[in-house]
Order: sequence, then C-alpha cells, then structure tokens
Amino acid sequence: MMHTAGEWAAGYEQLRDDDAELLYQHAPVGYLTVAPDGVIVKVNQTFLRWTGHTRDDLIDRRHFPDLLRSDGKEYYETQLVPLLNRQGEVREIALDVRTASEGTLSVLVNATLARHEDGSPRLIRLAVMDATERREYERELVLARHRAEVAQEQAVDLARTLQDTLLPPALPSIPGLGLAAVYRPAGDGSQIGGDFYDVFQVSPDDWVVVLGDVCGKGVRAAVVTSLVRHTLRAVTVMEADPARALHTLNAVMLESRDDDRFCTVILIRLTRSGGDWTISMAAGGHAPPLLVRGGEITDVPFEPGSLMGVFDDAAYASTTFPLLPGDALLLHTDGSSEGRRGSSFFGDERLRESARTHARTPELMVNGVLADVLEFQDGIASDDIALVAVAVQDA
Repeated sequence: MMHTAGEWAAGYEQLRDDDAELLYQHAPVGYLTVAPDGVIVKVNQTFLRWTGHTRDDLIDRRHFPDLLRSDGKEYYETQLVPLLNRQGEVREIALDVRTASEGTLSVLVNATLARHEDGSPRLIRLAVMDATERREYERELVLARHRAEVAQEQAVDLARTLQDTLLPPALPSIPGLGLAAVYRPAGDGSQIGGDFYDVFQVSPDDWVVVLGDVCGKGVRAAVVTSLVRHTLRAVTVMEADPARALHTLNAVMLESRDDDRFCTVILIRLTRSGGDWTISMAAGGHAPPLLVRGGEITDVPFEPGSLMGVFDDAAYASTTFPLLPGDALLLHTDGSSEGRRGSSFFGDERLRESARTHARTPELMVNGVLADVLEFQDGIASDDIALVAVAVQDA
C-alpha cells in the first residue's frame, strides 16, 4: 500500500507527539532507577514483563543487587558501584537477574550516576538489555571452540599415530652393516608428513632400502606412501633390478592415481657376496645419496630418473658400485638441503660437509646431519626431513 506525502507527514507528527511516559514504560529495554544504597525507586513495564515481578514487589522494597545471583551481587557492590563513583558510567556489564519464578534472565547493563550539587551520589539509572540469545550464542561459541580444540588434539594424535605406522617400527639388524635412520616432520609435527623410508630383507644376503618424498601432506599423502611401500615390498621380491622395480611402481601409481599426487623415490639393493657388499641403485626424481669414503665425499654413478606417478614414458636406470669397508652412505630427502632460514637454504654444500663431518658411525651421521639442519633453521624444520645411513662394519 502506497502512502501519500501528506499521510507520511501526519504520521511523523504523531511520532513527535508520542507520550514520553509510554515510551519509558514500553521501551525495548528495561529501565530502573535506584538509590545510592541500591533500593529500587522506579522501574518500567518492560523490566517487569521480562522478570515477572510486580511494581509493588520492587518499588521501595527491594534492592537491585538482591535481584542478582550471588556472584553478580558481589560484582555490583565491589566493582560496578566503585566504577560509577569514579567515572560516572559503565557499559555492557553482563549479569543474571533473578525472575519472580526463581529463574534467571541474562542481561547486559548500562548505568549512569547522577550527583547532587555537592558531588555526592543522588541516584543510579540502569538500562537493562535482554542478552539471552547473546549469552546462548557465546556459550555455543565456547563449546564450538572447545570441540575444535578437542578435534585438533585428536587430529594431531591421529597424524602422529598414522605417521608412525608409515615408518619401520625398528630398523633390522644386518650382519656386517651398520644402519641408522631419523625422521623429523615439518613445523610442530601436527600434520602427516610426506617423507618415508623402509628397510627390509629379500633373502639372507639381499636387502632393500627405500627413501621417498610424497608431494603434499595429510591423509592423501599417507595413502600414496602406503601404496609405494607395499608395492615395492612386493615387487622387489620378484624383480632384482631396481630400475625395473621403479617401472612397475610407476605403472601402479598411474593406474591408482585419482589426484595430482606424485613422489620421488630412491631404491638401493644391498647384496653380499664373499663378504663384499655391492649396491644396485635406481631413483625416480630423487637426489643422489652421499658416499663418504676415506673421510671425503665421493661421487657415485647415478641417474636421477623420472618423477614417480607422473609420466607414462618414465625412464629409470640402475647403477652399481661397491660399498667398501669404512664407507658410509647417506640417503636424504630434500627437507635437509632445502631447509630455510629466511631467504637462505641449508644447501648441498653444507649438507655434504655435515655428512663428511659426522660419518664415523651411521647413528652419528643421521643425528649429526639432522642437528646441523635444525640448528640452521633455529630448531624448526621448514619441511619434513628423512635420513638413512648405511656403513660397512669392519670385520
């Protein structure tokens, strides 16, 4: 229905003439006037309607603090009134008012202090706003925050548990070889990392060591990690050539792929013949291992190969070299060389020097390199770090 300009003007004049007493009694907030000692001397109809009290119950008979819960009464007397005396007003004080039916009404209170000419308190005017829905919202917010914190704690526990299942529970003992490994997740360790390693025996003198890095983090990365580990455990039993094993793994990953996840892998096969150890190695997009021989870093024959789970025509090549007494071989993921401090990286040269310095035993090697990388980053890993060291033990 459309209104004419004259009708709007007439309605506006009626609003201007609205009775002040009616506005006070039926305002959208409760109004009370109390004496300095808290005795209620005036109250509007809105407050009475909300609380169920009658005017005769309150006027000159009840103290406003007596309408509050015990904690609210204490706050009114020890905090609110002193604040009023100091600054003349307070705003949005959360209180619970007792209703006539012995229930409570959650309210927000604004208060102002009127003074006599000599500055002494004359009366307190209170505006009381129904905060039931706001309090309920705040309670739900607190509960939601608590539920989120519990869920986060559970997620962290799940991540750590799942991560633990993706790494060997304990490294095997290999006669004639020393073996050590460490894994350090990025940041606070709350996410499931993408780095993994595995060590397992194929025959009495034939062992496989795998180290890899799955793109991304979380449960999907864990699924890829599990697929890689179990596929290689099955394939290497039947396929002795590391390159052909990676070809099979690549085909399995392409067939199982439902997103853009990929990974890098390095696979080495340790075989012993007549007391001598030989390494056959193939890589899928992974960095070469570091060989410490005679106290110095020695280059090994290496082909980087294609990323795993990306290309149909992926190419992998096996290389072979002896592992001599006193040699130490370090396999590492890029979280070590690419550890960041500001815009600087730990880098390949620092990594090589760290591996050379700590190459006395496999345990010292992995722990020393990890400590150096973390020290460079002020103790917080910017990416997951996995290290595996193998060394020929003296006879």
